[in-house]
Amino acid sequence: MPMSRDRLVYSTQGGKAPKAGVDKGPGSSRPPSEQTVAIRREKKHRGGKTVTVVYELLLRPDDLKALGKLLKTACGTGGTVKDGTIEIQGDHRDAIAAALHKLGYKTKFTGG
Repeated sequence: MPMSRDRLVYSTQGGKAPKAGVDKGPGSSRPPSEQTVAIRREKKHRGGKTVTVVYELLLRPDDLKALGKLLKTACGTGGTVKDGTIEIQGDHRDAIAAALHKLGYKTKFTGG
């Protein structure tokens, strides 16, 4: 049985792979009712500071930034959007979950 040579094993062309949790296609943001958002608290590798991380969002980058801004305003604190996640300074899991429920998202708490 001859081996098929059609399979691509390695290529230096094509650019970067898409970031996890971010759909790059046009109009690819899913509606809130179809998403379950994960929320966790992190403290490691942050100099002892606590950060609340919101991830598993299937949103376009501009929609993710807008949601990050809304969550920062709801918590009254700073934060950032990077690598397909939203990071909010401090432990604001309950406030973030309440804000996301108002928008129609389902939430789950992960981690410890």
